[in-house]
Amino acid sequence: MSLVHGTVAPGYEKVREVFAAEAARPGDVAAQLAVYRHGRPVVDLYTHDGDALTAVFAVTMGAAHLVLALLVQDGLVGVARSVRHYWPQFTSDVTVRELLQHRAGLIGVDGGFGPREVADDRIIAERLAKQRPYWTRGAGYGYHVLVIGALAGEIVRRVTGRSLQQTYEQRVRAPYGVDLYLGLPECLEPRYRPIRPAVVREPPPDPASLAGIALNRHADPPTDLVAFANSRTVRRLGQASAGGVASARGVARLYAAALSGVDGIAPLLHPRTITEFGTAGGPARDLLTGATGNRFGLGFEALTTIYPFLGPAALGHSGAAGSLGFADPRSGVAYGYTRDRFAPPGGAAENDQLAAAVIQAADG
Repeated sequence: MSLVHGTVAPGYEKVREVFAAEAARPGDVAAQLAVYRHGRPVVDLYTHDGDALTAVFAVTMGAAHLVLALLVQDGLVGVARSVRHYWPQFTSDVTVRELLQHRAGLIGVDGGFGPREVADDRIIAERLAKQRPYWTRGAGYGYHVLVIGALAGEIVRRVTGRSLQQTYEQRVRAPYGVDLYLGLPECLEPRYRPIRPAVVREPPPDPASLAGIALNRHADPPTDLVAFANSRTVRRLGQASAGGVASARGVARLYAAALSGVDGIAPLLHPRTITEFGTAGGPARDLLTGATGNRFGLGFEALTTIYPFLGPAALGHSGAAGSLGFADPRSGVAYGYTRDRFAPPGGAAENDQLAAAVIQAADG
C-alpha cells in the first residue's frame, strides 16, 4: 500500500478515489497521474515522489510523432509520398503513411541490434534502410516496438537538417515547459527513478517469431526492456521509440500543448491534424499477434479502439510498464500516467478505471 499525495480540482474527487484504490493494491508501485482540461491542470496525484522522472517506453512515440505531425502540418512532409522521396537510401517501397501505420515490415534487422546499436536512432535507421521487410506490402501491420521512432526521425532529419530530438527540444519541450525528455540532461539524472521488473514476469516471445524480432529478442544478447530503460546511454540519447523519460505532469502537458495550448501559448496542432493522426487506418491483420482490427493512426494509437469512452479523434500512446498519455478533443482532456514497475501478466489495467473516471468528471 502506498500513500496518495497531490490535489484535484472540484468535480474530480472520484478520480482521487480510484487512484487511491489502485495505490492500496499490493506491490508498492510509484505511480503518478496528471490531467489537464482545456489547457489547465485539474489532477495532480502521486505516490512517493511527484517530481520523479521515469522511463515511459512507447509513450515516447507520442512525442516523436508530434514532431512529424508538425512537419506534415507545415507542409514539409506529405504522408502519401514515398519514404524514398525524403530518404533516397531507404530501399523499401512504402509511403510515409504506411510507415507510420506500422505496415512497413521493418520491425528489426536480421541478427538483431547490439546493445549500443538499439540505443542509437541513427544506427537503427542506417541498418533498417537496407533491411528486407519481414512481410510483403499490404499483408497487414505489426508494432515496430523499438524502431518506429528511428524511422520517423530519419525523415525529420532529412527534411529539417536536425535530429528529431533536437527538433522536439526546440519546438515542443523548451517553449512549452514539457517535463518529458528525448535525451535526459546529466543534471536531471538525480530525479530518475529506475524501472523495476514485475514480481511475476511474463515469458518472452520466441526469438524467431515476429514478436521476438520486434523486441530484439533474436539479438545476442537479447534486449531486456528493464535494462534498456535503465541504461544511461538510452536516456542520454533519447531513443525515439522507447527511450523517453518523463513525469506524468510532463506527459499530460505534452498532450495539453498539442490539443489546447498552455499558459497562453497557442496549441501545437490544428484540429484537422489531430483528426488525421488519430484516426485508425483501415482494417488489417496484426501480423505479430494474429488479431484483427487496427489500433494505429499515423504513429499514434487511435485510442477509441482501446477506450471507447473517448471521442473519435482521441490520440495518444501507451507504454510498457503501464504508462499512458493521450489527448481527447471531445472532452478537452490531456492525460498522463506513469509507474515505475512492470505490471504482472495481463498489463497495468488501472488506466481503464482512471481514464474512465477522468472523462466522467470532465463530462460532469
